[in-house]
Amino acid sequence: MDIISPIQRRKMSEQILDEIKALIKDGTFPADSKLPSETELAKLFQVSRSPVREAISVLAASGIVESRQGGGNWVRKVELVNMFEPMTMEMIDAQQIFDLLELRTTIETEAAALAAVRHNREDIEMLAGALQGLEEQMLDDVESIGSEVDYEFHQTIVRAAGNAFFVQTMENIADLYQKAMTFSLKQNVGLRLKRKSVFEEHQAIFEAIRRREPEAASRAMKKHLETARLKLGDKRLQDEEKRGR
Repeated sequence: MDIISPIQRRKMSEQILDEIKALIKDGTFPADSKLPSETELAKLFQVSRSPVREAISVLAASGIVESRQGGGNWVRKVELVNMFEPMTMEMIDAQQIFDLLELRTTIETEAAALAAVRHNREDIEMLAGALQGLEEQMLDDVESIGSEVDYEFHQTIVRAAGNAFFVQTMENIADLYQKAMTFSLKQNVGLRLKRKSVFEEHQAIFEAIRRREPEAASRAMKKHLETARLKLGDKRLQDEEKRGR
């Protein structure tokens, strides 16, 4: 007989927190709107005011809601460019993730081409190490996200391009980059075939750079990043694909 996982008993405030987040995300409580009062929310969820107050305090600490002069709690518009907390990452507009991926595509396709021309032995060794780590995490352990080694793989390519401005630009958005990458890779957790496909995309990039084939490296990088955008549902790119760009 299989072992049944024990039922997790969650605090009432945590359940209310999830419910309010879901209502904000689906537009029931849109950005710049005033949340119902604690009393009204307590009636809505059929609980006392105490767990509602606790859930609101967590939302406020995370920057999702704010208290304004005149009273009441208001839903803030969460912007990817200035919100860094893990909770806010799941509340952002998906288009902001796509915009960040588009920026990465612009920089990293050219970086891959330059890396194919300019890389040295140490760069290839570092890339090979990152690729091996990615293979171990994405193919052997299907519950691992693999974002850390994925990030190192891409950053190594940017550094190998030998352009200080590329490096500085990517370092400036490093925190957002890693959080967005984790958000993207989480979609594949437990999906072995998709994870295998992601690894193969990285492998194609590596091989083109190693063989000093700049055009192939650029194409492989572009395909990898645009595939990520399409998997996440980037309608703008989907429309471009339909028009044949």
